[in-house]
Amino acid sequence: MKGVILAGGTGTRLRPLTHIINKHLLPVGPYPMIYWPILKLKEAGIDDILIITNKGDLSSFINLLGLGEELGVNLNYKLQQRAGGIAEALGLAKPFVKEEKFIVLLGDNIFQDSLVPFITSFESQTEGARVLIKHVSDPKRYGIAMIDEKKHVITSIIEKPENPLSNYCVTGVYMYSSEVFQYIDMVEPSDRGELEITDVNNYFIRNNSLQYDVLTGWWIDAGTPQSLYQSSELVYRDLLTD
Repeated sequence: MKGVILAGGTGTRLRPLTHIINKHLLPVGPYPMIYWPILKLKEAGIDDILIITNKGDLSSFINLLGLGEELGVNLNYKLQQRAGGIAEALGLAKPFVKEEKFIVLLGDNIFQDSLVPFITSFESQTEGARVLIKHVSDPKRYGIAMIDEKKHVITSIIEKPENPLSNYCVTGVYMYSSEVFQYIDMVEPSDRGELEITDVNNYFIRNNSLQYDVLTGWWIDAGTPQSLYQSSELVYRDLLTD
C-alpha cells in the first residue's frame, strides 16, 4: 500500500506565519508538522509516499526532506498548481498509486493512534473506502458523520451542521482503492470553486460502501494558532510519558 500526504493550501487561519512558510513546515513538538504524517505511515509499514503541495513551497519541502533517506522512506512530490480543493489534489495522485489501495493523510491532522489496525482492516475490505472518525465536543466545526453501527458504514456526512445529529467528525485520514479517481472525475466544483472531498465520499455512501473506524486517542487539526500550540503540548506530553 502507498501513502499520500496532502500538504498544500494557503494556511489562511495561521497568517501571518503562513505569509512566509507553508503551515506544514511549522513546528509541532520537536519536528516540523510534515514529519508526523510521514512517521505515522512509516510506523505502519508504508514507506512509498507522495507529498502534494503548492508550487511555491516545493523547494522548501525538498530542502527539508530530500527524497526521505533520513526518515527511512521514499518520498515523491507532486505540484498542485492552484487551490482547487482536497479532491482535486487527490486526483493528482493517480499516476503514483496506479491500481493499488492507498491511504491519504491531510498533513495538518496530528493524532495519537497507530494506523496499523485501520490499514489492516482496509486491506481485508473487498470494496469501497474507509475513513477515520473521531468523537468531538464541538461538532458544528466539522464535517459530521452519521453512522450505522450494525453495518459499520457511514450513512451521511454533513458539513458544519447548525443542528448536529452526531458528534462524530470525519478526520483527515482516508483509505481508497483506485475507484476513487472515477468519482473525483464526476464531482462538480462547489460554491467556492473547489472539488470537495465530502462530495467524493458521498459517492461511496450512495453505494453503502464507506466504512469507518473510530480514533480513540487524541486528534487535532493543527490549522489555527490555538490548535497548533495544543498539538505541540499533546506531542510533548506523549514523548515525556514514553
